[in-house]
Amino acid sequence: MPHDVLPPDPFADDPDDPAKEIADREEPAGEPISDEERSELLADLADLAVYQALLEPRGVRGIVVDCGECDLPHYHDWHLLRASLEQLLADGRMRPHEPAFDPDPADYVTWDYCRGFADGITATENAY
Repeated sequence: MPHDVLPPDPFADDPDDPAKEIADREEPAGEPISDEERSELLADLADLAVYQALLEPRGVRGIVVDCGECDLPHYHDWHLLRASLEQLLADGRMRPHEPAFDPDPADYVTWDYCRGFADGITATENAY
């Protein structure tokens, strides 16, 4: 996530920072992403902007993704998904994040739904 989006660290430069021990641990570096993965991420970010522009005014809050690890749906608000994709693009990995609090499944759609909706809008506009 870009640092300008995060709030300032209240313990910045504090030698007694309670999180210093955690921060001192080396995190394994993410695998560098390939040129193909980079292109796909950039395309996903462009698509996400279109989907949000089309669906947010209709009350859709974001995208639901079925997690292959826990077999549960994960609800991502538009800004959270964008930040995660940007972080993956920049760092080659995504940090854990807080899930949506008590999401209403009716407020989220799948990526495939977004794609189909955008395709439908495009086909309708091209028909006239």
